[in-house]
Amino acid sequence: MTRIAIIDRAAMNAEQARVHDAAIKSGNPVGGPFYAYIRLPKLFEAAQNLRNCLGSGPLSARERQIVNLAVARHWNARYPWFAQARASLAIGLDRSVIDAINARRTPDLADARERTCLAVAREILANKGLSDETYAAAEKTMGIESLVALVATTGNFSMTCLTAATFQIDPPADNPIPLAA
Repeated sequence: MTRIAIIDRAAMNAEQARVHDAAIKSGNPVGGPFYAYIRLPKLFEAAQNLRNCLGSGPLSARERQIVNLAVARHWNARYPWFAQARASLAIGLDRSVIDAINARRTPDLADARERTCLAVAREILANKGLSDETYAAAEKTMGIESLVALVATTGNFSMTCLTAATFQIDPPADNPIPLAA
């Protein structure tokens, strides 16, 4: 059960309503961790802006989804997992990749950048940083700009997952790919 009350649009104060409506108008999410962030409208807006910045950055949609799945799996964040599994399917990521990450296995990824995204995200989360060897390989494969985006995406989505997990924001009942236990 969700620990935080979901504020209905009609009950929002003027600033909450402004950032909520701007997100809706832009096609950005307002659910999941944003149910918590709306209590701090500047945080809600900053989270939306960072999400949009990283979304228009050098990582491909597939690369971002692989990172987000790894992060949601790491933090056992059920709502973010639901949202990212759905988004991953929508962009054509194979179900076998999603299932492997869900089972904490390494999926068969043909693309070197995608393999690097998964390896870097997992190592950052497990070890609180990268070894010199992993860093050098990641910089060679990704380039410095993409590596910066990869690290930032891992951190940003960790905040999303920690928020959703802490407030126990639940996915809908019709979740097609639940987070494995």
